[in-house]
Parts: sequence; C-alpha cells; structure tokens
Amino acid sequence: MFTGIITDIGTIRSAEQRGDLRLVIGCGYDMAGVAIGASISCSGVCLTVVEKGPDWFAVDLSAETVSRTAQGQWTLGRRLNLERALKVGDELGGHIVTGHVDEIGQVTGLRNEGDSLRVTISAGPAIAPHVAPKGSITLDGISLTVNSVEDKAGGGVDFGVNIIPHTAEVTTFDSLEVGRPINIEIDVLARYLHRMQAFRTA
Repeated sequence: MFTGIITDIGTIRSAEQRGDLRLVIGCGYDMAGVAIGASISCSGVCLTVVEKGPDWFAVDLSAETVSRTAQGQWTLGRRLNLERALKVGDELGGHIVTGHVDEIGQVTGLRNEGDSLRVTISAGPAIAPHVAPKGSITLDGISLTVNSVEDKAGGGVDFGVNIIPHTAEVTTFDSLEVGRPINIEIDVLARYLHRMQAFRTA
C-alpha cells in the first residue's frame, strides 16, 4: 500500500532479460533499512526487492507486468518515481494507492497555467467512468487531483491535472512531453463502487 507521495527518483542502471526482466535501480534510499521482499512503487508499479546494495535495489518484472505498463519505461537510464510501502502510523499525504496499473494513458496536451503546468491525459473507456472532477488519480505513481474531465465519442476520456513546480521538481514530471505513455491507477474507492454497482444491476 502506498500514498502516491514520491520520496525519491531512481534510475535504471541495468536491464537484463532472464526468465523475467531483472532491473537494477539506483536510488537515494538507505537500503540498510529496506528488507529483501519489501515492496517499492516504481512509477506506479508495486515491485518486490529481490537484491540490494548500499544505493541500489533489484526487481524482477514478469512479461505480464511489462505488457500492462507504459511502453519504454523499463529501459536503461530511465528515471522512475519511487515510493516505499506505507507503514502503520505514517502520514497519508496523498490517497490510498495499491501500485496496480489499471490502464496506460497518453499525454495529449501541455500548457502553462499560472505557475503550474496543465497536463491533459487521454484514456480509454475502461477507466472513463472512474475519473471524476476533484477526484484522486495516480499517474506514474504520483497522487494527483483531477481538475477537468471531457468524455469522448466512443467512450474514452480526456482529463486534466495541474503539476505545481514542487511536484515537477521531485518527480519525473519535470520532463513531460506530448505522446508520453503514463501508468494510470484509478482511486481504489471508485474500483469498489463500480464492482458493487455491477452486482446491483446484474
């Protein structure tokens, strides 16, 4: 379980295709305090630490994980938003995040809005019902507030979020560009409400 508050930016130091994809990720964490088997969110994907060193950790990604996450994300030199798993008593600064990607969206618009950057994301019909103005959403592991929603013909959705300067400085969103694929996780409450509604109307 995570909160969507990024605490470090990691860099992929090596990517080796074995039976699964083994990544070694450099980080600023004190890895002495991170156990083998611990979970770390890597740009919104919950991954398990299988090896570690003073300033790095290794994870294994199955073909399923690679296929369901943003294309090009797991390549040498790629920067990742990192967050360690929530501990009992930690401050819940963002919202409840599971680290399970619901869909891959795409950045379709960028414009300055005051000191912030307004980012428009295009997503498909599977998550459109779960995106609501002023609701929470997770993009590449970052807890953000949805500021606008526009339904599209065919059932898809365009939604907007604002990236304040601080968020850009401490995440990989300092280098956003149109066309970039984005890992999207909907609010877990929306997921359960949808499931309950499906049973109610069945």
